[in-house]
Amino acid sequence: MRNEQGFTLVELVVALFIFGMLAAAGVGLLAFSVRAQDAAGTRLAAVGDERRLSSLLAADLAQAVPRVTRDAGGASVPAFSGTNGQGRAPILSYVRAGWTNPAQRARSGLQRVEIVLAGDRLERHASTITDGNETVMPTVLADDVERVAARYRTATGWSDRFADPRADALPRAAELTLTRKNAAPLTLDFLVATKYP
Repeated sequence: MRNEQGFTLVELVVALFIFGMLAAAGVGLLAFSVRAQDAAGTRLAAVGDERRLSSLLAADLAQAVPRVTRDAGGASVPAFSGTNGQGRAPILSYVRAGWTNPAQRARSGLQRVEIVLAGDRLERHASTITDGNETVMPTVLADDVERVAARYRTATGWSDRFADPRADALPRAAELTLTRKNAAPLTLDFLVATKYP
């Protein structure tokens, strides 16, 4: 009788079963790693958006100035006005200093800015001239926004609207709470006119 070398059918089936289990575990681990990387990338992008929004509004509001302007019809517009975020009116409307002018154009260093909720986007509308209603292309500050709530700090406390009888009055601080789709509400607090003596 000849001595034969090799695997039996049972040994081959067991080896294939073990290889299949290892391959399935590797695919599961790879899928988990891809999902975790995707979730981390999405969250990092959201954090980056939140920081950009916070930085831009903090810089804007810190440079708010008590400059009364005029609309296209010549009517006086207060230096700062704020709503609670409900309705069609701008959430914030203010004049800021420090508008850089690298091209050295013949224009003011002041800029009129409005923060509005347009559909599900929070937008910053800036005017190219201080008086009038000419605006440049809006900048999207946040998207997928379901709701915005705002409050304003004055000498007497917090209020959900800012409309002082003095046209050149500014609040001490402003607070925005953004509720975005599938995210916890984000509350941002800003000091107003810290650059103004």
